[in-house]
Amino acid sequence: MNKLEVCKKQRILTGDSAYTAWIPVDFPAKAMFVLSQGTLNKATEAERLIGKLDGITQTLPDIEFFLKMFSYKDATSSAQIEGTQATMADALEKSAGIDGGENDAEDIIYYIKALNFGLERLDKLPLSLRFLREIHKELMDGARSSHFADPGNFRKSQNWLGARLLKDASFIPVPPENMQKPLDELEKFLYDDSSTLSLVHIAYSHAQFETIHPFLDGNGRVGRLLITFLLKKKNLIEEPVFFLSSYFKKNQKLYYQKLNDYHSGDVQSWLDFFLDGTVETAKEGIIAAKEIRRIRDEDTEKLQVLAKRESESSMKVLKALFSYPIVTSKKVMEVTDFSRPGALKVIDRFVDLGILEIYNENDGYDRKYIYRRYFDAFTL
Repeated sequence: MNKLEVCKKQRILTGDSAYTAWIPVDFPAKAMFVLSQGTLNKATEAERLIGKLDGITQTLPDIEFFLKMFSYKDATSSAQIEGTQATMADALEKSAGIDGGENDAEDIIYYIKALNFGLERLDKLPLSLRFLREIHKELMDGARSSHFADPGNFRKSQNWLGARLLKDASFIPVPPENMQKPLDELEKFLYDDSSTLSLVHIAYSHAQFETIHPFLDGNGRVGRLLITFLLKKKNLIEEPVFFLSSYFKKNQKLYYQKLNDYHSGDVQSWLDFFLDGTVETAKEGIIAAKEIRRIRDEDTEKLQVLAKRESESSMKVLKALFSYPIVTSKKVMEVTDFSRPGALKVIDRFVDLGILEIYNENDGYDRKYIYRRYFDAFTL
């Protein structure tokens, strides 16, 4: 695929200053659908692997407990790309009501909120500009940076990337007065399920959204959520178990460079990067899903040999650990309705069985415990 004209540069005069913005041209270009045999093979393999991952995860017992961890992994990576310092462990502690100290885990929690909202909303609303505005509102309304973001509304002023000042920006997207046409073209493309392969369509949708950059803030996170919503809409995944944010985070500089390549016209470079990431991430997910099942089966066997009453209460705790792998005695009390001494007894049993280990060394009520093997299966 030869270099295409995805954007044209336009000099914008504003008051006493001027800047050069990237204005999307007609989208999509027909040439974007002329794919080499290598690209076709890669896209087919990527879709096969996503299907395999989805099939494996569907066989996981108690899958609803595991879904939270898949989404928290993505949310953490996506938020960290935008500068969030909090870790997946910080976010899990916050969601479990554990005091993890001062951090910006809220960014991750809001991403999860927007993800869950969008997955439910897909049943009632097509993927559209309205849908994207609603996702942005869920993501940003009340969040740390919401006073800059105008939650739920497309921007009415210029934004830019790569610097604090406009004059130093590495990329300046389309001015708001020129934004409606590319937005309308993107919306029409989101409705299109027949022009090209599903994963190619998703790759172009994400890159075009990031090129327009329609919100004042939160564009990266909304654009990465868009990938998941498109995977769901196209029935490539049954449940939210496949996400690309960890791949983008691991290759963050390259991710930005490939998006720059895209709006500079090197569409093939972006497409190769996206499909390579899909293949790599799906393979990693398959390994993780198999490891999760192995850990679950092994630890279930450890509990089944206990006395009936102990086994039943312990299984409640084990299932809770699939959603909350970092716990305190208070969380175990919530799950079992045990008193604190009873909860501590269950925790001690799990430590003796090698299921839990101490996560911090603070004595007393705030001691934390982690389901280490399970947690590591998502973070390796």
